[in-house]
Amino acid sequence: MTDKRLRVTLVRSKYGRGAKQLATVHGLGLRKMRQTVEVEDTPAVRGMINKVMHLVRVEEN
Repeated sequence: MTDKRLRVTLVRSKYGRGAKQLATVHGLGLRKMRQTVEVEDTPAVRGMINKVMHLVRVEEN
């Protein structure tokens, strides 16, 4: 288990995107614009972030 956490913020609208991108944003726990969540830094989460990099801002803790 990693101790590193990532802070992910939704900065662009998820509406008008494909169903896969919408599901990925929801999978990260983001529901509203400018909402920030902390997620564990794992390869699976990194892959999800890479799919929607144009919609989110990522900060490492």
